[in-house]
Amino acid sequence: MDNIRITKQFTFETGHALYGYDGKCKNVHGHSYKLSVTVIGKPIADTSNVKYGMVIDFSDLKKIVKEEIVDVFDHATVFNKNTPHIELAKELKDRGHSVLLVDYQPTSEMMVIHFAEKIKKNLPQNIQLHSLKLQETETSYAEWHATDN
Repeated sequence: MDNIRITKQFTFETGHALYGYDGKCKNVHGHSYKLSVTVIGKPIADTSNVKYGMVIDFSDLKKIVKEEIVDVFDHATVFNKNTPHIELAKELKDRGHSVLLVDYQPTSEMMVIHFAEKIKKNLPQNIQLHSLKLQETETSYAEWHATDN
């Protein structure tokens, strides 16, 4: 049977600030992110399987991405853990806000790498992550492709 790619799209709102950046994005701000997750595999050929004809049930893919990415990043503020905004991050946390301190600069490029690692770990063995597209604005996005890595 042929390999087929399927894609599921997700949206979430996230704030961030870029540590050491020389432009406006050094300030805390947010985006309405759109994440497209494409996996590749062979449709299930077993006619007795309730998921016959599917590469992966869209709801199973949704569960993985929702738990690993959307539920973690939605309405959170992400800072590089070395940021000079660390006091702000602490105050926000103390006031009950969702704050993520990460080991990387929270650019779309680095976030999409992080997301790829998280999703790959949770996919069934016969399904591969093909690509991710993380759209930060209407005209700007970062892509991760398995064939490039």
